[in-house]
Amino acid sequence: MTLFPQHRPVTLARRGVVAAPHYLAAEAGLDLLKAGGNAIDAAIAASAMLQVVYPFVCGIGGDVFMLIYEAKSGELYGLNGSGRSARAATVERYHELGYTNMPVRGIHTVTVPGCVSGWGEAAQRFGRLGLAQSLAPAISYAEEGFAVGPGLQTALGVMQAIPEIHRSWHTHFLPDGTLPQIGSIMRFPTLARTLRAVAKDGPETFYRGEVAEQIAAFFASEGGLITREDLAAHRSDWVKPLSVPFADLQIYELPPNTQGVTALQMLGMLDRLTLGADPLTAETVHLEVEAKKLAFADRAAYLTDPAHMRIDPEALIDPAYLARRSALIDPTKALPSVDPGGFTGDTIYLCAADREGNIVSLIQSNYMGFGSGVVVDDAGIVLQNRGAYFSLNPSAANVLAPAKRTLHTLIPSLALRNGRPAMVFGTMGGDGQPQTHLQVYTAVERFGLNIQQAIEMPRWVHGGTHNPSGKSETLQVESRFPAETIEGLQRRGHVIEQQAAWFAGMGYAQGILFDPETGVMQGGSDPRAEGVAAGW
Repeated sequence: MTLFPQHRPVTLARRGVVAAPHYLAAEAGLDLLKAGGNAIDAAIAASAMLQVVYPFVCGIGGDVFMLIYEAKSGELYGLNGSGRSARAATVERYHELGYTNMPVRGIHTVTVPGCVSGWGEAAQRFGRLGLAQSLAPAISYAEEGFAVGPGLQTALGVMQAIPEIHRSWHTHFLPDGTLPQIGSIMRFPTLARTLRAVAKDGPETFYRGEVAEQIAAFFASEGGLITREDLAAHRSDWVKPLSVPFADLQIYELPPNTQGVTALQMLGMLDRLTLGADPLTAETVHLEVEAKKLAFADRAAYLTDPAHMRIDPEALIDPAYLARRSALIDPTKALPSVDPGGFTGDTIYLCAADREGNIVSLIQSNYMGFGSGVVVDDAGIVLQNRGAYFSLNPSAANVLAPAKRTLHTLIPSLALRNGRPAMVFGTMGGDGQPQTHLQVYTAVERFGLNIQQAIEMPRWVHGGTHNPSGKSETLQVESRFPAETIEGLQRRGHVIEQQAAWFAGMGYAQGILFDPETGVMQGGSDPRAEGVAAGW
């Protein structure tokens, strides 16, 4: 089925595929596969490379989540590599600091970075070549330099214009005070030293060793709340993925504190509805948007650190509950407001697969662009602002508390068909992530698009990409949508805001489909970024 010309050809390979939002990251992962590594080694290599060449969307000062399918056991594993707030972080303390709402940038938006611990856990349990070899390509590019691409140059320009950005960011990224040109060479020697320390001494140095001392000293000098003890207490967790049936697939996402259950709710509701003739009709898009509204109402009401949740996350994807929620959708008009259901009782995504059948779905983020806008001096660690997602409202599910994981937008996914891998997919894009999961899985499984077509298809996002409340009713659509679709959505009561034809705010998606008969892997990468699906 072809709805429009493909911008890029789909990648076909049998020995392995690495799909990432920057070509150097995909190539680094593929090199690890060719060197005898597996999908886990490749995914970590690609992730590490993105710390260097795409630092405006991810860094070792952020978090990481993975879904890992192990071929020899046929089991699917979930890794939660997110950090927690400082033990001194309370609503009262933030009020004393002068905040009535959570800040958006700065030292008080930072939570403990979980990325390095997550890499270490995955490499130790499932990798073949060791963490040091996976980090080697990134270290080389950080030391020797790389050519600045349009994405990084644009992001640097946007950040440079924000007056309140911390001086450490300017020192790290623009040491001479000028914006680099596309094609100029950029180096990050301090980041290279930090990555070398991790390669040599393992994640231990980041949380309890020399690097931890640097981080803790920096926070102390800047009046931040994270301490050496907060870093030492960090751990990544292996978790059980959640799933729902969708068409012929069983789609898996990570449980809270991620919003994976939100994507599953949307898919579970849509699977009960009759869609339009193709994925771009008003009938199809309307039903998808209405499912999004219902799922996001539940997200705002219930999702946070699972240790603090009031309900069992599996109750949100119970078939009877999904049937009740989907019955609220009117195919002729938009819901003006949505209540949660009742109960009793900036980001990168990449995926990798190898010839043995191992698969990794990996997502990592600084949250908003360069995160907090703070970089640890002499360490090159760009610190995330994930704590900005907390609430200072004591009645909110995701209210700030000591040593608490915030609700996370990061959601890798993976789908099985008859117990065998069928598709691995994900995207960056904040609150837009589950909405893109819904659109791409629907396009592939309900309408027969290949993975590249589904990723390139005009995309919509309801309510924006950084919108913790989920209450905005604006429906953003790329201008490539057919005019009759826009008109049909407006007739149903949707407030439309048209964006560019290839709008970066829709996220950078990557995916791989698997043919169990031929063993061919079909990789797709988003033209909205600078990535490729590299195959072997």
